[in-house]
Amino acid sequence: MPQFIGRHTIFHGFGRSASETPPGVEGFTWWGSERFHLPEGTKQTNVRLQAEDGAHSSGILYTRGGEKTAIVFNHPRADFSSHYLTPFLVAGGYAVYGGQTRYLGNDVNCEHECLCADLAAQVRYLRAEGFENVLFCGNSGGGPLSTFYMAQANTPVGERLSTTAAGEPYDLNELDLPQADGLIVLAGALSEGALELANLDPSVIDEEDPLSCNPDLDMFNPANGYRKPPAVSEYSQEFLERYRAAQVDRCRRIDARAKQEVARKRKYRAMMAEPGFADLPLDEQNYITRMAVACNTLVIYRTMADPALTDLSIHPNKRGIIGLMQPDPQSANWSIPGFVQMMTAEGWLSTWSGLSTQVNMHEDAKKVTQPVLAINFEADVTILPFVTEGLYDNAASADKALVRIDADHFAFKEEGPRDAGIPETGKVIVDWLTQRFPAAS
Repeated sequence: MPQFIGRHTIFHGFGRSASETPPGVEGFTWWGSERFHLPEGTKQTNVRLQAEDGAHSSGILYTRGGEKTAIVFNHPRADFSSHYLTPFLVAGGYAVYGGQTRYLGNDVNCEHECLCADLAAQVRYLRAEGFENVLFCGNSGGGPLSTFYMAQANTPVGERLSTTAAGEPYDLNELDLPQADGLIVLAGALSEGALELANLDPSVIDEEDPLSCNPDLDMFNPANGYRKPPAVSEYSQEFLERYRAAQVDRCRRIDARAKQEVARKRKYRAMMAEPGFADLPLDEQNYITRMAVACNTLVIYRTMADPALTDLSIHPNKRGIIGLMQPDPQSANWSIPGFVQMMTAEGWLSTWSGLSTQVNMHEDAKKVTQPVLAINFEADVTILPFVTEGLYDNAASADKALVRIDADHFAFKEEGPRDAGIPETGKVIVDWLTQRFPAAS
């Protein structure tokens, strides 16, 4: 069982002692304690970048020398500077850039439109370093982010997004968005918003009361088909239809609160811009200024309640009954942290609202003409098969592949060496890369 710490487990780093090599994964070194060594001679360069909008991001560039192709990892808020696949890609002759975006560790105000500027800065940096090819490897929430960036970069200037999901000016047509050369999506979400919509608990009656609950919409109510794990729940089609409709209704209510908040700030910003503002009494100026900038944070309770977590007949795969953050899905839903608990209005609308976000991996893939590798983890409890299959089906690329790996969301396997899915995934990616992009000379 992985240790659950925040959104991602602890095995993103590299470790020490060697043990055995899993069968069928030759060429890679297997390390005990869920950790892997970087190849000998790997150089790690700390990088600090400034985007065109002035924001800063960071990362680590891993090289051994002579690499012609760089693979870029990003996530809206998680630290992918030491992603677990880095040792295998470096061993295969590829440079790796592990990114840390401007929202590292806290996506309370995360706007995906702004993240395009961070990813653009990374591509420019790597091109300036002499890499002939730059590819994104989008893992988990990094999947829709990377696809979103590539779709916008592939869109002609003048046709790109010009506002955030909140309707605030942020014109991607004014940014230099260099194209990438390929896309790898590893257990990538449709979008964080779509993932949250599927998990938003519709039984919440009062957004101010985390204990409020409508039993008729409670997926953990035995009367609705819930069974205590390890038994499998069985929800009726009628319940699921009511449940999904109520999830949309709740999302709409949260969106309405967020949009009201945005409108209030916009109204008072306009007042600050009026010619007579500086002539108003100071107390009026102060009031208007505060109303223009103050933020009522949205608190969203119970955000891990997808019936597919306990009813395995919904989008069936090889998953078991387990929450992503905690072993028990009910405890994961009713406790902290969930996917999202606290957001600004702008961050909610852009990132976690399934109705307002402008990110959709299936739609964005229709603009991705570069080579695409879509990897589905067959035992994933969160990213269900239709998401990766939809990426593959919708990708505009003539060169695309769909690979299925028998592992969970973190590349863990149920049978045999628990971490065997990590080097297996690394080998799949390196094999795909070597057929298309030159490795180190």
